[in-house]
Amino acid sequence: MHFPNGRLCRSIALLAFTLCESLIAQTVLVEAESFAEIGGWSIDPQFMDQMGSPFLLAHGLGVPVVDARTEVRIPQAGTYRVWARTRDWVARWKVPGTPGRFQVLIESTPLKTMFGTEGAEWHWQDGGTIPLPAKSVKLALHDLTGFDGRCDAIILTRDLKWTPPDGDALAAYRRKALGLSTSPEPAGTFDLVVVGGGMAGTTAAVAAARLGLEVALIQNRPMLGGNASSEIRVYPEGRTMLGPNPGLGALEHELDPGTGAEIRLGSGNARSADVYADEKKVYVVQQEKNIRLFLNTHAIRVEKSGNRVTAVIARDVRTGKDLRFAGSLFADCTGDATIGALAGADYRVGRESRAETGEALAPELPDKQVMGTSYMWYAEEAPGPVPFPETPWALEFNERTAQRTTKGDWDWEIGMRQDQIAEAEAIRDYGYRAIYGNWSFLKNHIENKAAYERQRMVWVAYIAGKRESRRLMGDVILNQKDMAAGLVYPDASVSTTWSNDLHYPDPENTKGFAGSEFRSIAKFVEQKPYAIPYRCFYSRNIENLFMAGRNISVTHAALGSVRVQRTTAMIGEVVGMAASICRKRSSTPRGVYEKHLEELKALMQKGVGKEDNVNFAALVPFGFSVENKGGVINWKPFISRSLVRIKFHSIPDPSGDSSASLEVFHNGFKAVRRYNMREGEDGWLDLGMFEFTGDGIDFVRMVCSNSGRTFTPADIKFEVLRRDGITVGSTVIVKPAELR
Repeated sequence: MHFPNGRLCRSIALLAFTLCESLIAQTVLVEAESFAEIGGWSIDPQFMDQMGSPFLLAHGLGVPVVDARTEVRIPQAGTYRVWARTRDWVARWKVPGTPGRFQVLIESTPLKTMFGTEGAEWHWQDGGTIPLPAKSVKLALHDLTGFDGRCDAIILTRDLKWTPPDGDALAAYRRKALGLSTSPEPAGTFDLVVVGGGMAGTTAAVAAARLGLEVALIQNRPMLGGNASSEIRVYPEGRTMLGPNPGLGALEHELDPGTGAEIRLGSGNARSADVYADEKKVYVVQQEKNIRLFLNTHAIRVEKSGNRVTAVIARDVRTGKDLRFAGSLFADCTGDATIGALAGADYRVGRESRAETGEALAPELPDKQVMGTSYMWYAEEAPGPVPFPETPWALEFNERTAQRTTKGDWDWEIGMRQDQIAEAEAIRDYGYRAIYGNWSFLKNHIENKAAYERQRMVWVAYIAGKRESRRLMGDVILNQKDMAAGLVYPDASVSTTWSNDLHYPDPENTKGFAGSEFRSIAKFVEQKPYAIPYRCFYSRNIENLFMAGRNISVTHAALGSVRVQRTTAMIGEVVGMAASICRKRSSTPRGVYEKHLEELKALMQKGVGKEDNVNFAALVPFGFSVENKGGVINWKPFISRSLVRIKFHSIPDPSGDSSASLEVFHNGFKAVRRYNMREGEDGWLDLGMFEFTGDGIDFVRMVCSNSGRTFTPADIKFEVLRRDGITVGSTVIVKPAELR
């Protein structure tokens, strides 16, 4: 075989470079996410690893969104061919209709081509030709349906025969056309690089920073919190500050929406955005001078030396600029174990067999089934009738299969038998076909459609609420058998308090949608609080890699108990502590267990949280008490763990404090309600429902400003509710006569 000589190779390369330079001079590339005004469109970076880029999504719930607008400079006058990278998101199912239709407007005039109408995969759709002058022109994306049309980029080119590339060639073309360097820009060198800004990643960063480390916190969303943010709206669950390390969890309380919000806004999944207190998480991080926060920044690759990670390369979602984060230690808090997978860390996906693990909850044979992704939604009543479009491209429903509801909670769960990473966009799109199709049937066809006439769909998540994908393997792989037996590990750390909660396709949903279910059931197996070994929090084969969140070293069956967010937040706290010991002792994550475990235990006993509610509450005596300093009255009942409705016996006092407050300390949180002692009637004032831990840290306190006078003490009634959250099982009344 004849190989060209070096001179010929250089000539070919020079010719290719010259042709590329010529093409760039004739072509304008506009990334959709870089539009000056995105209007009602949303930037979606979730699928960058699969399709190559963030894109704009017209997520209008059936109402066309406001145009995205920008200006582009046309370098030379002439005729240009317009291309848009897009897809018909329902084409894979071969159904009628194209819900993702949009137009491209140039100088306010729409092109004749309707985009988003062809091709199941991402591709460049030809928009025809248009004459353009050599000047700045206005460009806009005009949504036509409100049903999740999507646009990655626009190209205008004078080379009318050229077709834009895809795949690796597209990535190279983007960087050249946008003038981006092929080498990442240094972002700094850090003691700890945390990738993923959910609850676990945030606590890992804050804990490490408070213990003196220089930390980078990288998050590919515009906010922190992950599933607990207003983008996904899963309310945090689990208990904190108990077990062998009661110091763990006060940090989580600083981030948790439970403090104060439950009285004001209520709690639960799929509620209004302010329930989830996004601002608290960012505020806590911004108070730490040792943390540099990088929002809208997506990790794309790692650099390694041997079995150590030396740097993470991450891309700015809006600009496409790459940044290099060098570090000594790294924490994968991505949920999908992205950093671990890129680094070659050992991981598992799916369910282990019963023969392998001995778990009662494991299947007979191993498989790739996982717990699915939830896309929650809800509707609200409007003053008058609200129409909703027909959706011929969605799932078909009838009187038997219709889901008669105005809210989709956690159990609108999809993709249990699919690859939660590679097929993530298809999983979401199928979920949308279920949500929109069902809602359209309720609004337009169901027999009692009058019941839904005034209901308006106000929110549908577009960011995935994932439960399970990759799980990184550590020195210990915790399984459900050991948890059920109460096996005690020497490195016991975070106590998990959630029942073993595994999800499966809903058999009722299977009747109408066999193999393609979108509803799930949860099978709960009681699990006593269990302390997870620290060795589940670092990789067994990547020397300097921690993990925190749902991607820790557990089996599928054990994940059912450890994955809730208050628990994962405490895992992050432990990772931050261990990282501080690594730096202090020039050690590794494994070395902390082998040589410095007692030091880690001391940190876990103390915790790094600034929240003092729990420690303070534990000092309040049971019964009724008036503090010596005056102006403060406490009511503390003997109640085991339960859901409690609290009622305060309000007795109007004409000379009382008009700005007193009632404080409910529950599960380590403090909820506050203002109370005017001069107003109201003699009767029971309902303060709401609260979770009591039964650990002696739950009580009610009244604080008054004029502490020099004597108040008329009142009773407080604690109604202990049954599992249904409605029926009163027992009542405990704490009276002033119980003064101790």
